[in-house]
Amino acid sequence: MAMHLMTTGAPAVGRRAVEGFDSVTLAAGELEAAFAPAAGMVGVSLRHAGEELLERQAGLRTYVERGAVMGIPILHPWANRLAGFDYALDGRSLRLPDGPPLVRCEEHGLPIHGLLSGSPHWRVRRTARDARRARLSAALDFGAHPELLAAFPFPHTLALDATLDSSALTIATTLTPTGDVAVPVAFGFHPYLRLPGADRSTWRLELPARRYLFADVRSIPTGHYEDEAATRLRFGNRSFDDGFTGIGDGADFAMAGGGRRITVTFMSGYPVAQIFSPPGGQFVCFEPMTAPTNALRGGDMLRRVKPGGSFTAVFRIDVAAD
Repeated sequence: MAMHLMTTGAPAVGRRAVEGFDSVTLAAGELEAAFAPAAGMVGVSLRHAGEELLERQAGLRTYVERGAVMGIPILHPWANRLAGFDYALDGRSLRLPDGPPLVRCEEHGLPIHGLLSGSPHWRVRRTARDARRARLSAALDFGAHPELLAAFPFPHTLALDATLDSSALTIATTLTPTGDVAVPVAFGFHPYLRLPGADRSTWRLELPARRYLFADVRSIPTGHYEDEAATRLRFGNRSFDDGFTGIGDGADFAMAGGGRRITVTFMSGYPVAQIFSPPGGQFVCFEPMTAPTNALRGGDMLRRVKPGGSFTAVFRIDVAAD
């Protein structure tokens, strides 16, 4: 692997290899972020003052081959689980492939995290920098790939724009129909975040006001919910795999420990969240989602983008001393 991009504070854009995959690196101040376009446009690194803030233990190669927990992957055309392989949308009855390479399955055998895990179809459109920021823009033409359209027959492009300044990484995702049918919107992200230098049990979490979604044993929402107020808590021996709706634009999820604070702001377009941190995992995932788990099958909160329009959702990861 090439050395990390070094900067004295001025924004910069570079390239390096990560486990054999070309990546684009953005740097500004003490922050550095890297994305691997040919490996699903996954965020492979977010470093602050030289320390890695993303869970990367599984490795990029394992993520591409098996969808392992790592980095900041995009989940599209659905986030989290579906309750089965068959679904019906807008007059179409569809069935997903039964498994890899296109579909990954979780512990209950359900399809999870969409169709783009490790996808090689992303293309870098441009990189740029100015006095304050470094930028990367990439896109995937979903409608150009028959195997994707067979599983989700709604032609569109997906564009990802990453912007890094000295305090935060901002990721904007835009879905644009390219055919004559409206496109359902159910994508999301998994930023697997960690706080170096402090055990998870000592971390402090801050959660915004939200609506808790009760789920069955397969983690599929049951339709029951309970409103919860904004909360501050110490992690202790807790674990999480919980879904929420009612997330307002600008809502903050934060974690602090080891002298550092990380805040994930759901800036716009993400009314749903999942919090994931399994027993023993030294990371927390505040997942921005455009629709709840199982939305393609249940239809709950499922928006469409009509031909001629577009939809953009934005989240931001701020890093600061605590």
